[in-house]
Amino acid sequence: MFEILAAPDHVAAYRLTGTLTEADLDGVVGDLERRLSRHEKLGLLADLTGFEDMTFRAGLKDARYGLSMLRRLKRFPREAVVTDKGWIESFAAIANPIIPHVEVKCFKPAEFDAALAWASEIEGGPEA
Repeated sequence: MFEILAAPDHVAAYRLTGTLTEADLDGVVGDLERRLSRHEKLGLLADLTGFEDMTFRAGLKDARYGLSMLRRLKRFPREAVVTDKGWIESFAAIANPIIPHVEVKCFKPAEFDAALAWASEIEGGPEA
């Protein structure tokens, strides 16, 4: 399941829990695209504290969308990941230096407010 979290409009903030489905991914992608139509750059926040897995079809959809975004990565300068799972932290640590133009930083669940503030501080954002 996914939930859109309260955040400044230039921050796409989601809580992803349980096993994500294709419909969940459609909701996230739809929200991202609407925000991209209003803002040149977006901060991202993904609260993965309750995340468990995704269906095979959701994984394929996620991979296709991710590949389609390669030329637009500069539009997502910061991605905050909120998690208490070591495997997600490890994945983020590996991905951070590999993904061009995007800085990925992990936060513990108790640091949610700091994660949101960090994701909000993007060049071109309202406070920049």
